[in-house]
Amino acid sequence: MVRLPFNLGVGGAMRAGFRYARREGYDAVVQVDADGQHDCAYVKVLLDALGEADVVIGARFAGAGRYDAGRGPRRWAMSLLAGTLSRLAGTRLTDTTSGFRAAGARALPIFADHYPAEYLGDTVESLVIAIRAGCTVQQVPVVMRPRYAGRASQSPLRAAAYLVRAVTALGLALVRRRAFV
Repeated sequence: MVRLPFNLGVGGAMRAGFRYARREGYDAVVQVDADGQHDCAYVKVLLDALGEADVVIGARFAGAGRYDAGRGPRRWAMSLLAGTLSRLAGTRLTDTTSGFRAAGARALPIFADHYPAEYLGDTVESLVIAIRAGCTVQQVPVVMRPRYAGRASQSPLRAAAYLVRAVTALGLALVRRRAFV
């Protein structure tokens, strides 16, 4: 178990988790958001897919179940991110902002040292980091449950802010130089 002395944010907590997993000799790490939407029955599906990829995304929009991506700026941002990251990864990715993922033995040490702490870094920038480090990224279809806790940012103002932040996060991830050793 990892105990943090104060709130490090999602990215800091994820990096601490990856460092713990590396130190303890784990071969894989599964990321699950805290909002209750991710069905842990799909963890095995994610882990099984690590046989063919280094990072596996549990994708809401890959054909399993029915999940509403919203409308307007939020949907536009998600489409732009999916299209750009699909080209970088060399495979079709539909849900690049999903927080339901698995990282295998090749991605784990990269994330332990380079996992981003910025907004959307835990989704968008982490994929750019993995791809640039030579990791393969794949998605598997998963069904998401209704949100258990928290609130989705669905107002028009919040959706527009999401679009701006998502495009900014992607732009920074693409221009940022990283040394992967």
